[in-house]
Amino acid sequence: MPTAATRRDYSLVGPDTRLAEARGLASADWYACSIPRARLKELTQRRDGPAVRDTVIWFAVLILSGSLGFLTWGTGWAIPCFLVYGVIYGSSSDSRWHESGHRTAFKTVYLNDILYEIASFMVFRESVPWRWSHTRHHSDTIIVGRDPEIAVPRPPDLLGIAMSFFSLRSAPREFVKMLKHCLGRLTPAEATYIPETERPKVYRNARIYILTYATTIGASIATASILPLMYIGLPSFYGAWLMVVFGLTQHAGLAEDVLDHRLNCRTVYMNPVFRFLYWEMNYHIEHHMFPMIPYHALGKLHQELKPDMPPPYHGLREAYREILPALFKQAKDPAYYVRRELPPSAGRDRSTA
Repeated sequence: MPTAATRRDYSLVGPDTRLAEARGLASADWYACSIPRARLKELTQRRDGPAVRDTVIWFAVLILSGSLGFLTWGTGWAIPCFLVYGVIYGSSSDSRWHESGHRTAFKTVYLNDILYEIASFMVFRESVPWRWSHTRHHSDTIIVGRDPEIAVPRPPDLLGIAMSFFSLRSAPREFVKMLKHCLGRLTPAEATYIPETERPKVYRNARIYILTYATTIGASIATASILPLMYIGLPSFYGAWLMVVFGLTQHAGLAEDVLDHRLNCRTVYMNPVFRFLYWEMNYHIEHHMFPMIPYHALGKLHQELKPDMPPPYHGLREAYREILPALFKQAKDPAYYVRRELPPSAGRDRSTA
């Protein structure tokens, strides 16, 4: 559906919020592919085993790379060690944050919650605000004025996207929010989706985060070394680049204000290493359409839904051959977006409310 070329208001308290509500796009009924109920129930089953295995491997790589970084500190060998540590800490934590936030990674709820708190800190996101923000992202995916997680508004901020590879835009903004939360205050946008009962947790956690960062900075000053910050704080910056590489494939350049995830999400085939780091979030249409299915079952879900889906992208290179030109076109023409082609046999698309 064509979008007006005028600049839109992506805040959650502006005219586009009221427009989305008036058009019936807020908390609307989304298209879902047909799948036998028994098969859906089977795929929705949660298990601890896969996530325990993957989390042990994840922490093992983090500990090993961090230990080698410590032992080689002051030599050139520390660079590859901290490159690995940074990616595991600052990028792969994003998918762990995401899946445990849905409470689908593990069957045991408290395991999800523990991993969610750890990964939230690593990826420089406060756990409570972002849980509710992501809930809204799923109910109103890329609905302008409703979705607080539209990473690439139109026209895209190309400089901001480049800076995001090292969290140079998002982290300072999050830090300002953190300070505000320490004082017992929310932003106007946060007040629209964080329930009153959750707000004391927001303020408490923000104070814990700030205290942790202050302690780490103090340790660096006391030891006259940046090394403590290489483990806590800085990895959220120098290790964030792969998170952005993966993250832009999700929605960038696609349609806004549609009620069909096949039109505003991408599924991208990835190699086993990337799928491990990304925790299968490359199956992004499938995840948005059926968000309660665990990450380890998304590949199977993809096979079930394939006849009703647009063609997947065969790797990051193919996805970026579409994304990059789309972003440059949108910088000149905000009305432009990539129109996903559905197979002739596909169910009707919900391109309008």
